Amino acid sequence: EKWDFILVSGIHEVGSEKEIKRKKFLDELSKKGFTIKKIEDKKLFYGVRAPEQIFRKYQCLLRNPDRKLNNPDVHHKTPVTTSFSLLRIRIVNFILQNTTTPDLEKLQDLMKKKVFEATFPLHEKEEVREFLKERWARWRDIFCQQPIEKIRCYFGEKVALYFAWLGWYTYLLGIAAVAGLVVFVAGITVFNSSQVSKEICEADSTIMCPLCDQKCPFWLLSDTCTYAKVTHMIDNEGTVLFAMFMAIWATVFLELWKRRRATVVTDWDLYKWDEEEEDLAMELLNNLQQEPRQYQHSYFRSTIILLLVLLMIAVLIGIAHALVIYRVVATAFFTQSNSEFLREQANTMAVMTGAVLHYITIVTMTKVNRRVALYLCDLEKPRTFSQRENNFTVKLFTFQFFTNFSSLIYIAFFLGRINGHPGNYVRIAGKWRLEECHPSGCITDLFIQMAIIMLLKQTISNVMEYLIPWITHKIHKKQQRPKKRSVMLGEEEEVEDPCKRQWLSNYQLNEVNVFSLFDEFLEMVIQYSFTTIFVAAFPLAPLLAFCNNLFEIRLDAIKMMRLYRRMVPRKAKDIGIWLQVLEAIGILAVIGNGLVIAITSDFIPLQVYKYTYSPCVMENSTGVE
Repeated sequence: EKWDFILVSGIHEVGSEKEIKRKKFLDELSKKGFTIKKIEDKKLFYGVRAPEQIFRKYQCLLRNPDRKLNNPDVHHKTPVTTSFSLLRIRIVNFILQNTTTPDLEKLQDLMKKKVFEATFPLHEKEEVREFLKERWARWRDIFCQQPIEKIRCYFGEKVALYFAWLGWYTYLLGIAAVAGLVVFVAGITVFNSSQVSKEICEADSTIMCPLCDQKCPFWLLSDTCTYAKVTHMIDNEGTVLFAMFMAIWATVFLELWKRRRATVVTDWDLYKWDEEEEDLAMELLNNLQQEPRQYQHSYFRSTIILLLVLLMIAVLIGIAHALVIYRVVATAFFTQSNSEFLREQANTMAVMTGAVLHYITIVTMTKVNRRVALYLCDLEKPRTFSQRENNFTVKLFTFQFFTNFSSLIYIAFFLGRINGHPGNYVRIAGKWRLEECHPSGCITDLFIQMAIIMLLKQTISNVMEYLIPWITHKIHKKQQRPKKRSVMLGEEEEVEDPCKRQWLSNYQLNEVNVFSLFDEFLEMVIQYSFTTIFVAAFPLAPLLAFCNNLFEIRLDAIKMMRLYRRMVPRKAKDIGIWLQVLEAIGILAVIGNGLVIAITSDFIPLQVYKYTYSPCVMENSTGVE
């Protein structure tokens, strides 16, 4: 006995407001021909199954029935194929979400009022699911090819395209990872061979101004010998070539993905599929008297939303300024420390602790950004879910971009250029000197910042991404054990109901929502930004991303198959607005890496010095002055 959807409710008192609202909603479903089955445990479970004529209407409306689906006969039960199962879930979910009670309340309103606690389709005990659990959602399959067709058969095209894109991205990322590793190793081999580094190491007569106002002595330029060598290891001819390579790689990756996507979607016979046409068919299935929604663009509303977006961006930039102030104060604190090591490495310690604080800020502001983006989308009142999803994507990515990159942009393009000069330093609150780049250059600061953020995001964040749902599932499983006593429901003993164990086990899994897959896309697109935009300062970024993605694919698979309830399958013929976001990042990558080489890196000034003013060119063997 198969059921399309499960509704879960608390056990409310007879005659209570929640009980009345629940009954009204279930009555509306009954009027539409839905079959409803009730099972009582510690919660009330309602299994709902839609009438067969709804799916025949769907086929007639679209005039393009699924090729795997035979037209069901009125007097025979429809054969439940995998394709038809996905179709049923998708249609039933739409009807449930848009069924209105006499009080003009929808399921979403009832969920907010705790009338219903959960709604979800069931994980089915079928061959496809068992195959995915045993051949895909396991850590040991980390290097195996993904069964995209079977993912599509169980989760729908939207999820299948995500994994197809992630697999393709990871595959091509392997090429960039090898190139970045070669550049980094090449930098290590020339650690001691830079002429400029040698001159700095030999400059034991060049005296430099104190780096702070208190407890900082005058120092020799040769003291930065090791740091200069490290800088040259990162900032050399190979890094410039690698930045150019990554700009080309980003463009080629997107173009090859478009070809790959077209091939996959054509095989699925979805190339000419229209989402708006299907949405209209769903509306008519739910209510034949449905009138087209009247929509009029409001310039006033758009202006208000634009101002709120700009205000939020200003707040995020302000947080980046707060991180700058932290580094300034931290540098002053470390320079006054009793520890000689902290005094000598004050600038580096400030950058490292600032990077950790930046990571904490990213984690915190991600939740805030989501709430703000959702609120702004509600203000916009888009006509369709796809429009709402696109608007939400653009807003949240914009907020996340400024959260992740405002501090990096400051370090890359402003650090050390607005701090004044000896005798006229720029000070914060008239007290603390604005931070400066290390004498050997600013690019190492950018390298440290990116390395720490990427390492923390790909270790702590991924561990928490797995542990939190795993622990939550175990807690739910312990709390929601079925009652040991038999509860009679009519003439049938509920404990022996074959559906009860399946419904309860699905309820014990972690909740999913319409933005669950969105979170995975956002995580990968932000990673793609780190991998491309400032890669000139951190050649190991593609390697870290590649290693992370090998685990990310299996982590997402395990979460979807073992730890989370089943997602509502959705049709799709592409990755949506994310493709435009990736193209925009590709453009920013070209601009960003060009500016890093021109502004942040000392590559061009060093080449001018090396071939014009260095002692080797001037045939001068004296010390550096």
